[in-house]
Formats: sequence, structure tokens, C-alpha cells
Amino acid sequence: MIRAYKFLMRPTARQEQALGEMLRDHCSLYNGALQERRDAYRHVSKTSVKYGVQSAQLKDIRAFDPERQGRWSFSSQQATLRRLDKAMQAFFRRVKSGDTPGYPRFRGVNWFGTVEFPKDGDGCRWDSTPHDPVTRVRLQGVGHVKVNQHRSVAGRIKTVSVKGEGRKWFVVLTAEQARPEPLPPTGSVVGIDLGIVGFLADSNGEFITNPRYGRRAAAKIKAAQQALSRFPRRKAKDRTGNHRRAVEKVAALHGKVRRQRLDHAHKAALGLVRMHDFIAHEDLKIRNMVKAPAPKPDLENAGSFLPNGSAAKAGLNRSISDAGWGVFLTILHAKAESAGREVIAVDPRNTSRTCPECGHVSAENRPTQEKFHCQSCGHTAHADTVGALNVLRAGLVRRGANPA
Repeated sequence: MIRAYKFLMRPTARQEQALGEMLRDHCSLYNGALQERRDAYRHVSKTSVKYGVQSAQLKDIRAFDPERQGRWSFSSQQATLRRLDKAMQAFFRRVKSGDTPGYPRFRGVNWFGTVEFPKDGDGCRWDSTPHDPVTRVRLQGVGHVKVNQHRSVAGRIKTVSVKGEGRKWFVVLTAEQARPEPLPPTGSVVGIDLGIVGFLADSNGEFITNPRYGRRAAAKIKAAQQALSRFPRRKAKDRTGNHRRAVEKVAALHGKVRRQRLDHAHKAALGLVRMHDFIAHEDLKIRNMVKAPAPKPDLENAGSFLPNGSAAKAGLNRSISDAGWGVFLTILHAKAESAGREVIAVDPRNTSRTCPECGHVSAENRPTQEKFHCQSCGHTAHADTVGALNVLRAGLVRRGANPA
């Protein structure tokens, strides 16, 4: 199996400058390759430029611009071109399937945060020895950068990536390792219901509160963004010191919220995996859930629109994004695979409207957000616990076992 490790790097001032230059030059390569594809399609009889053609041009590009492109790893530049090729393939796949195409866009350096080295030892080298207290990663064009390795890396290193987040730099490793020993069985099964008021409710009646990290930091983020908006739009190299600090403050606040959500998701998922052999959850289509409502044209007044509840929906969308369901479910599946647990996603329709006692389905069974009261048999319970029970039963049925 493949496992990822992320470590904080401690570059010197000169190495930090080189890392920034590496990121900018790879971003420039990405944008130049995208421009070539656009021009070829528009002006040369809709010709589509493939990865193989652009990869073959790298040798000439490096010879033409040795100061900017020639100093970096050839393999990392190929990885950047593959990144663009994957984006183009995804675009054409969405066009054929009838989805919103989303044509790949040009990237600013702030939106191009990662440089990948496809193979350890080709343009990079992970240098971690058991008796050396200092771990380093060697990067072509940068040098040996100190790394804060807070845990050991098991397995064979496959890829090495450099990632910039604000003023911090990280190295991300992927390692191929043998499948770990599964956790001892507990004999417990559980269904979970994700929510906004409460982050998670399980079929055993347990609850995990929603920390709402985004809402807690909203006032600080708003003030920082307002302070940033007072500066005129400029390229990064032309910004004043105060402008750069304002940008860094906004990035730092968003980064803190992101790390808090990630930490909460890891702890919640780990607790479930350690306690239960089988976990069922709703198969949520989060991307569809956070879509803005379609506008409602006013047929009587041309150019006018009727209220469509967009303000209330925007607040709901923020709450869904703040809960971080997608990140949590991704982590849950990864931890369950490593621990030998089973996780199944089930259809979420009517899970909170179905009575677990008599099976009666009605929207009136849930008179409030928290209360469930069956109109047929009179069963009462917490609505999220009822949803989790129904999710568990559907998961057991899908697995082929008897309902709980």
C-alpha cells in the first residue's frame, strides 16, 4: 500500500529564495505549455498538443533558458507537464459526459504550490539515517534542506514533492510499504450520520460536536481580508512590505483553520476505526449539496429576478464546507483500509424520516431538527440517532448480513 508523509522543512534564507524561484519557474512552464495547447487548438485547425510533444521540447527549452529552466530537475518538469495533461484529459472527459467543462486556467504562483519529483534519487534525495539527528532532503538547484522529521518513514520512497503554504515549506513523501497488521476485532458495528449542528451521531447514541473552526475565525479572517483589500492589486514582486504582510496574515489564518479541521477529522476517524469492525455512512454528494440555487427570472418584468433563497443557501453552504465532511470521509476510508476495517457508503435518502421501529416513512416524522416522532407508532428519539440506525441497517443489508 502507499502511505504519504508530510514534514516541515527548515530552509536557510538562500534556500528559501531558491525554493520560491523553483516554484515560479515551474509555474511559468505550466502556463507556457497551456498557452501552446490553446494556440494550437485555435489557430492550427483545432490541433491538440499531447504530453509527448511538449516533453520532447523540454531539452530545447532548458538550453534556451538555462538560468530559469535549465537549473531544475528534468523529471520534475516532466511531472509539471503531466499535471497539465491530466487537467486537459479531465476537461475533455467532462465535455463528453455533459458536465460543466471547466477549462484549465493559467496559474498564478500563489495557486501553483507544489513541485513533484517522480522518483527518489532523480533530482532529489531523501537523506534520513538512523544515527544522524538531522534529516535533510537534497533538491536539485536548492541544496540540502533540513527537515523536521517528527516520525519515522517506513517503506520504500516512491515520490518526493515540495509544497509551499504561506511562508512555510513542506516536503511530502509517498512510500510503498507492506500492508500493516489489522487491528484486533472488536465485534462492534456502527452507523454514522453526519450533520451541521452536531458533526457526527452514531447508532449507539454517541455524539461528536461540530467545532465550527471556520465560524470561530470568521471575524479575524474578515478583518484581515478587509485590510488586504485596501492595497492596490499588484504582482508579488511589486508589493510593499505592508502588502506582503497583509497577504501572509490572511494565508496564515486560513491555514490555521485548515489544519484544525484536518486534526479534528483525523481524531474522529481514528476513534471510530479503533472501536468498530464495520462502519456505515451516508454516500453524500457534497459537491451537489453546496451548489448555489438557480436564478428565477421574473416573467412579468424583463431583466428582473424573483427571490430564490440564495442568501440562506449561502449560509448553509458555508456551514457544510466548515464541517469538512469530505476530508473526514477520505481519512476514514484510508484509516479503515490500514486497520483492516470495513467501511460502506449507503443511499442517504429518507434515513432521517424512516422509523427504525415500524418502518413508516414520512417527512412529518421529523418535526424539528433534533426530534424524531413517528406518526404511525409514536416512537420518539433523537433524529440524528435515528438516521445513524437506518444507515447501519442499510449498510448491513448491502454487505449481505442480517439487519441489526
